[in-house]
Amino acid sequence: MAFFSMEHPLASAFGILGNIISFLVFLAPMPTFLRVYRKKSTEGFSSVPYVVALFSCTLWIFYALVKTNSSPLLTINAFGCAIESVYILLYLVYAPRPARLRALASFLLLNVAAFSLIAAVTLVLVAEAQRVKVLGSICLAFSMAVFVAPMSVIFVVIRTKSAEFMPFSLSFFLTLSAVAWFFYGLFTNDLYVTLPNVGGFFFGCVQMVLYCCYRKPRPASVVLPTTAAALAAESAEMELPLAALDAAAVLPECAVPVLAELQKLEEAVGSPRKGGVKAI
Repeated sequence: MAFFSMEHPLASAFGILGNIISFLVFLAPMPTFLRVYRKKSTEGFSSVPYVVALFSCTLWIFYALVKTNSSPLLTINAFGCAIESVYILLYLVYAPRPARLRALASFLLLNVAAFSLIAAVTLVLVAEAQRVKVLGSICLAFSMAVFVAPMSVIFVVIRTKSAEFMPFSLSFFLTLSAVAWFFYGLFTNDLYVTLPNVGGFFFGCVQMVLYCCYRKPRPASVVLPTTAAALAAESAEMELPLAALDAAAVLPECAVPVLAELQKLEEAVGSPRKGGVKAI
């Protein structure tokens, strides 16, 4: 028996809130791709998070269309499909040939072959009365699998005892998004929306707690290495945020504060007199 009516006013309120927060989260990778466009290079970024995010959006759109009466899910995932498609297109334009081929293969495998198979099986082999249940189960399983992605970032933070590359704002907004969609699913009696956001809330809280535990104060100035060995060491350290970005991007994708810090560092390196940069 349903605990709440489908027309429950709080369902609409949380649906709108979830749309607003998710809209901002989808836009979070924008600085990454502005950087890619400006430098005409993907700089080692992976396309996998964006391909996975696009697949997730298409699955939820299909679920919302089959279920009907799911306008908030349909709206935000349609926007997600559009923005993720733009990200992938930019990646294909500026990535080197091997990375471009890998991205294209991932897109064709997941977003064309896998989605087509799911759609065909659901529409042809599954009875109409069971389609919502089958699609919901697929979306639930995929969403829970995606929530494993932040574990790599969490392990990096614990191992390095530094939350430098795990933006608090991203974790905070992802947690808010999980809360909003959890209550939307609750008030619409949709377990397939409610359950995966329990995992999203849990991992978001863990990331915020780790940030508070391992947060380090920002240095007052940037120190530039003057030897080749020191420069190589600094370059090796700079690879960490790129990996962290890729892992975080799946939920989706994004790290505005990290990119802002990288841009500040670039400006400091480019104009040492104005940036208060000291040399070793």
